Amino acid sequence: MSPTNRTVVVTGIGATTPLGGDAASTWEGLVAGRSGVKPLEGERFAELPVRIAAPAAVDPGEVLPRPLARKLDRSAQFALIAAKEAWADAGYEGKAGEETGVAPERLGAVIASGIGGVTTLLDQYDVLKEKGVRRVSPHTVPMLMPNGPSANVGLEVNAQAGVHTPVSACASGAEAIGYAVEMIRTGRADVVVAGGTEAAIHPLPIAAFANMMAMSKNNDEPTKASRPYDKGRDGFVLGEGAGVVILESEEHAKARGARVYCEVLGQGLSADSHHIAQPEPTGRGVAAAVQNLLDSTDLKPAELVHLNAHATSTPQGDIAEIKALRKVLGADLDHVAISGTKSMTGHLLGGAGGIETVATVLALHHRLAPPTINVEELDEEIASDGADIVRGEARVLPEGTIAAINNSFGFGGHNVVLAFRTV
Repeated sequence: MSPTNRTVVVTGIGATTPLGGDAASTWEGLVAGRSGVKPLEGERFAELPVRIAAPAAVDPGEVLPRPLARKLDRSAQFALIAAKEAWADAGYEGKAGEETGVAPERLGAVIASGIGGVTTLLDQYDVLKEKGVRRVSPHTVPMLMPNGPSANVGLEVNAQAGVHTPVSACASGAEAIGYAVEMIRTGRADVVVAGGTEAAIHPLPIAAFANMMAMSKNNDEPTKASRPYDKGRDGFVLGEGAGVVILESEEHAKARGARVYCEVLGQGLSADSHHIAQPEPTGRGVAAAVQNLLDSTDLKPAELVHLNAHATSTPQGDIAEIKALRKVLGADLDHVAISGTKSMTGHLLGGAGGIETVATVLALHHRLAPPTINVEELDEEIASDGADIVRGEARVLPEGTIAAINNSFGFGGHNVVLAFRTV
């Protein structure tokens, strides 16, 4: 088979999210319809217009050795935890080159972050102002670099085929996984550790998002604040964490007898070229990304049974996404069970595509679509479209060969659509 046409499969998954400190507990929370949104405690959040967020269920400081954690931004801590879980889940032990599973020069890492080490940057500036120059950490620059998470994951596994950090706002995690697929298909790597991470629960980003009118201000009912598709939605809730997958060429996975979760069919890409922060209201760019996916893969719309939607809970974005899907898929959208998992995890920005890819892979693996919670009264435009929003309880997916897609869109008009199929 040509190196540019190699089949790519998922052999490992890892996550640390507002619902759990690993992939299994995160999946359990998603299926149960549990919200990870909480009030933000502490004086520094007290005067903010938004005082809720979805913090990680397990603090990374409880997992990583303290000497290591002190040298890593929180975003890199999350990425390392999720990557180590995924690496072990794929059946690898130790670094590449220390065992026979993969050679270092055939291993890559692509871990994205939309913002990078923003908490390190802001906290160390406070140290500079309050305590002086000599108290600023010498680790500050490596900690705040957007490529810090990917670099640290690459060091952890000894990846030498390439270590990369795509940055495309809230589409970053999905773009990282798409980039990893291309690394394998072009023959540059046999195995790639890929995903997204984010840790931006800090007063400044929250104040800035709130002043853009992008975030929910439902401080009195945190668990009901993230409500994709609901008539009363008023913006997203900020989350934190990471999701990572291990991608391999099919022949490499078969040669070592690896367990395979599913096949990665490919990605669809486009740009809105409409506004730096607002979605294109007709869904033109999203539709172009979905069409690009269909044109560049052998995916048939009739195979699609599940969608993990971008569904941030913003008034314009949720509608534009459904319009785009209907435009491209037509009547085939009627048999797609749509889950908006941000209703439970909040929006992890650059980490969203990572954890939602993990959720999509597990949905196919378990043949179960998680619910979208907090949809009390469906938005009239979405209701009139007839799209099948999974509400209330998780939905059993059909038997046989089935496929699912994961949508991720970001400020700047970045659109990424990933597709997966059972094997």
